[in-house]
Amino acid sequence: MIELQIMSAISSMVDGRIYPDTAPAGTGFPYVLYQQVGGRAINVLEAKPMSKKNARIQIMVWSEKRVESTSLISAIQDKLVTELRAYVEGASVSEYDFDSGLYGSRQDFSFWF
Repeated sequence: MIELQIMSAISSMVDGRIYPDTAPAGTGFPYVLYQQVGGRAINVLEAKPMSKKNARIQIMVWSEKRVESTSLISAIQDKLVTELRAYVEGASVSEYDFDSGLYGSRQDFSFWF
C-alpha cells in the first residue's frame, strides 16, 4: 500500500503529524495531509492483468509561516523522488487559508507500486 510507504518516508519530517485527508483538531504545526487524487487506469487487453498500479497522490503542508510550508514541501519532494521513485506531476502551489490564518503548499506526485 503506497500510503504506508509515503507516511513512513515523511513522518519524521513533521514529528509524525501526517494524516489522510484532514488533521485532527488541535494538531500542532507544521503538519502534512495526503490524499489520492487520481492515477492512471490500466486497461488490460490480454488475459493477464498488470501487477502494478498507479496512484496520483497530493501532498499538502500546512504551517503558520509561508517559508516553512514552502521549504517543507520542497524537502518532501526530494525525499519522495529519492526514496520512493515518485514522479513529480508539477511544481508546488502555495495557498493561504483566511479562516485559519495558515499557509499551505501542495504538490501532486505519481507512484507506481
